[in-house]
Amino acid sequence: MRVTVSDDMRLRCPAFVGAAVEATVTNTPYSERLWEEIARTEADIRARHTTESIKQIQGIAATRRIYKICGKDPSRYRPSAEALLRRVIQGKPLYRIDTLVDMINLASMVYGYSIGGFDASKFCGDTLTLGIGRRDEPYEGIGRGTINIEGMPVYRDAEGGVGTPTSDRERTKIELATGSLLVLVNGYDGDADNVMACAEYISRLAADYAAGKDIKITTYR
Repeated sequence: MRVTVSDDMRLRCPAFVGAAVEATVTNTPYSERLWEEIARTEADIRARHTTESIKQIQGIAATRRIYKICGKDPSRYRPSAEALLRRVIQGKPLYRIDTLVDMINLASMVYGYSIGGFDASKFCGDTLTLGIGRRDEPYEGIGRGTINIEGMPVYRDAEGGVGTPTSDRERTKIELATGSLLVLVNGYDGDADNVMACAEYISRLAADYAAGKDIKITTYR
């Protein structure tokens, strides 16, 4: 899968750098070892952060900033990394979805990036392009119904939008049968080293918890 950045997004966020992690995987409903790692991360987050301090985490602050630049209210349409961390700090249990989704959520909490996770076999065409959502653009978020993505960063394949920092789309969502995984790390902060570190962390999680093979990382701007 080729991933590109549109001119309108480059204009609004010239520092953007992304990383794509592709892998052949075996998904499972639940991984006890993964959730032990998640529990350790949750404890660390609660010890170090408040619901206000997480807004200053580099990746979250940059994502909130690009929302405002593009015309979206990040407090009404929270980026997923911020939403996950708020939930942990408030003492609410994280949703247990499946191993692939759970590990992506873990990486998002550790690095503060809103990370897109997709079943790569469900894409239309061979290219994803990061752009900005348009008025009345159809988009059904996973478990959220119709979402107004106008003014929101969005990846599109040949058929339309598939991923935003707030929610990925039902059409390309990860399921238990998913065997071909694509994960996109969105560095609106322009920190190429941190984005790569996050991508390598996801690669390790995929290998450890989802029998990941043929793992490949590519960067894009």
